[in-house]
Amino acid sequence: MTSDLSWFGAGAVSSIPATARGEAVRVMTSVAHDADEQARNLHGWRQTYDQLSAGCFNGALTELFLDRMTVFREATSHALRQTCEVQSDSYWFGIPLCRDGTGRVDANVIGDRALAVRPGGVEFELITPADHEFFGIVVNGDLLRQYAAEVERLGLAETVPHAAVVPVDGEHKVQLCMSIRRMLDDGAALDMPLSGFARTHLQASVLAALFDLCSPEAARPPAVAARRRQAIVSDARAYVLANRDRPVGVPELCERLHVSRRTLQYCFQDVLGMSPAAYLRAIRLNGARRDLCDAGRAQSVKDVAAAWGFWHLSQFATDYRRLFGARPSETLQRAMAGR
Repeated sequence: MTSDLSWFGAGAVSSIPATARGEAVRVMTSVAHDADEQARNLHGWRQTYDQLSAGCFNGALTELFLDRMTVFREATSHALRQTCEVQSDSYWFGIPLCRDGTGRVDANVIGDRALAVRPGGVEFELITPADHEFFGIVVNGDLLRQYAAEVERLGLAETVPHAAVVPVDGEHKVQLCMSIRRMLDDGAALDMPLSGFARTHLQASVLAALFDLCSPEAARPPAVAARRRQAIVSDARAYVLANRDRPVGVPELCERLHVSRRTLQYCFQDVLGMSPAAYLRAIRLNGARRDLCDAGRAQSVKDVAAAWGFWHLSQFATDYRRLFGARPSETLQRAMAGR
């Protein structure tokens, strides 16, 4: 097993257009006034759209390209029959929000409490009603298998069934769709490229949500002794402080501590009443604040942020102010004034 998160960011990116692989582009948006044009706008697919209901077609598409994952939202005005095929050794997860009628994948109804799953390299048929909104996730197969084994501690077959339609909790499904919508909106609003860690974090977040959605039985809290729970939290904190100059994510902690993501979440929730990601961020923010308060050591906000693994200064300032009620620069100015 690897000792860092490099495996999340490696691998083929053939589904991503050349312009989106560059530093300047993370999110691509497009509109279409023809069903064929809509089909062509979605990258990494072989597909044909046939319009089934009458009227002038309108479609919109927003795609977020990560290293080995594409997340997208598709809205179409008219009923469509689609023949689709995603690239080989990938998996497509289709999450519809049906306003009028229900969708079908290979003749299976996709209701309010279901999502669609299809492997790459195999053509399938998708029927979508008019006024349809669809959220999609295409994941590289190697990434999905490695994440399942190293973070979830599950075999892929335990979570991704062969069936085209998977029953899920309706409320959690809507929550996932809203999270994807925010992710796409935030990505489109950014005025700078996503860092490697940010892309890794987004991929891990999406995969965690998918695993929770597709395998609710596995989400039951594991049986872990109280002393062991405290030890896991303590070891996690020590590891983060030992590597304070870079952000440590949940997947890396799972590997380092030899626990699954659900075990890690359960331990943090039981011992601290908060998620691992929130606690790890708080540790680093508190460390940065102590350095800013030490006027003899702090050189600048930028230097302190970098020393604690915060490379996106505006995000650091936002998180800092949310936790402490003041900007980092204000903390440093007060420390300098009190010398």
